[in-house]
Amino acid sequence: MREAYHGELDEIRDGLVELANLVGSSMGLATTALLDADLGLAESVIATGEKLDDLQRDLENRAVAVLARQQPVARDLRVVVTSLRMSADLERCGVLAQHVAKLARMRYPARPVPRDLRRTVLEMGQLAQRLMAQAAEVVVTEDVDAALQLEKDDDRMDELHRVIFQHLMDDRWQHGVETAVDVTLVGRYYERFADHAVSMAQRVVYLVTGELTPDMPT
Repeated sequence: MREAYHGELDEIRDGLVELANLVGSSMGLATTALLDADLGLAESVIATGEKLDDLQRDLENRAVAVLARQQPVARDLRVVVTSLRMSADLERCGVLAQHVAKLARMRYPARPVPRDLRRTVLEMGQLAQRLMAQAAEVVVTEDVDAALQLEKDDDRMDELHRVIFQHLMDDRWQHGVETAVDVTLVGRYYERFADHAVSMAQRVVYLVTGELTPDMPT
């Protein structure tokens, strides 16, 4: 019985990793679609939305079933609770990747990101994908040091977000209001995606130590 119980917990963890890898890949593909005005790629990212929703619902159902049948305590309870919270983080990340893809589709065949910000947005997309890969790895290894390092790595996303606003506030901005709105939204999507990856890392710290970090989301 105990082996089956812990097998259920392992399956929940594996589901989190699968979902994290999928949303990370989706954000990477959405970034390419946005920068290259690739309509087919944008549509493929949007089409993964249903799969993401199914995986997230399955994860939540598994976690709730464990709570109901096993009534876990101590560390096992933290595993289930953090899994539910991380599942919600990943659901939001999937939505954010969809937003990027939908913007690419809406502006096609134009490219919403002006040339002078393409490198910044590309780095934001690559960093978002990398942070999510790190979060998935932390879920598997439960490495507290790696989880804390992820929070530090997120500082670069904040720097890139500020770069976007510096461009928008510059008197030399010549790309119009619509492009300014698009770029503002894109920057926010990447920043929030990274925040959710950090949130996952913080939840792993709580899982391992049983202690809440001061800025850990509830």
